[in-house]
Amino acid sequence: MVKKQIKSKEELEFLGKKIVDQIDKGKNPEIKFTLRNLSNIVFYKKSETLKLGNKTGSRSFFNVAHSKKFLQTVEVASIIKKELLESGKHEHLRGIFYMAKRTIPGTNVNLVDDQVDSDKAIEDLEVITGLSREQMHVSANKMGSMIGNVILEDSGDTIDCSKLGKGGYSIPSITDELEFKKIKAKYVLYMEKASTFERLAEDKFWEKNDAILITSQGQTTRGIRRLLQRISEEENMPIYVLVDADPWGYYIYSVIKYGSISLAFASERLTIPNVKFIGISCDDIIKYDLKRQLIKFTDQDRTRLKQITDYEWFKNNKDWQRQFKMMKDNDSKVEIQALSSKGISFISDVYLPEKIKKKEFLE
Repeated sequence: MVKKQIKSKEELEFLGKKIVDQIDKGKNPEIKFTLRNLSNIVFYKKSETLKLGNKTGSRSFFNVAHSKKFLQTVEVASIIKKELLESGKHEHLRGIFYMAKRTIPGTNVNLVDDQVDSDKAIEDLEVITGLSREQMHVSANKMGSMIGNVILEDSGDTIDCSKLGKGGYSIPSITDELEFKKIKAKYVLYMEKASTFERLAEDKFWEKNDAILITSQGQTTRGIRRLLQRISEEENMPIYVLVDADPWGYYIYSVIKYGSISLAFASERLTIPNVKFIGISCDDIIKYDLKRQLIKFTDQDRTRLKQITDYEWFKNNKDWQRQFKMMKDNDSKVEIQALSSKGISFISDVYLPEKIKKKEFLE
């Protein structure tokens, strides 16, 4: 951990020294970086991940169009180095915003007007330095839980995730710092819904089926994506994804497997190419007679379905195109909780065990 902290500090010091050296030589201070815009997002078929391409850009101090963003990047880098890395402390994204919120000396102009400014500066620093946000000790909201036969060390405390009640272990936003002491399970089941997690936890699904349960209460976070990737790679453990049968749920699966456009620069640390989709599939609607639980599509749902149908990584996948067509024909969606219409513990006792035993997965 100390070595990583030193490396992070050195990377930011190197950036600062380059800028000072440019100034000493009478040059216009400039920062070069790989572009993060849509035109530079590439899907690499070999690794099956979204990554940044080779297009580069620069930001200079004496360019009116660049100067404010240049200053934002430098100021945030300074805050991270001095206030976080040198002290060994962490700070939330919101805290970084307030630490950078001041007027530029000699002007009435705010250095940052909104948190989005400091957030983007942090993302720029990730691309410029090769460091992750987490390595720079910057945290975000924690929005997830884990339960199962997992013993880990978190900030010096040993935690047994099987003995924390049905609420499970509250997953921090920075999961790189967790140390796995013991993991005993056949697979990890990730689900988007906290309510599903609670049902499975109360039914002791994890104990009866030798599984680890993880939820992020909606769209998966960076910390949880990293945690899933670490368990997959370090423990060689299968990861199954359980989401609503709607375009938004299927997008969550896509992000976990292939990455996202907004975080393409971090794909190597977040994606899990061998992850499997367990449900809810459009075939499940027929198999488990869930037609009465269908919810009519909104215009937003239709637009989102069209978008994911056209994703390059799904275009030539016949199984997924079939799912998208079925969903389009239904013009409706189904939530995971619809399985409760078959019985309160139907998902624990029948649906999941049956799907896993028969290996009814989509990839």
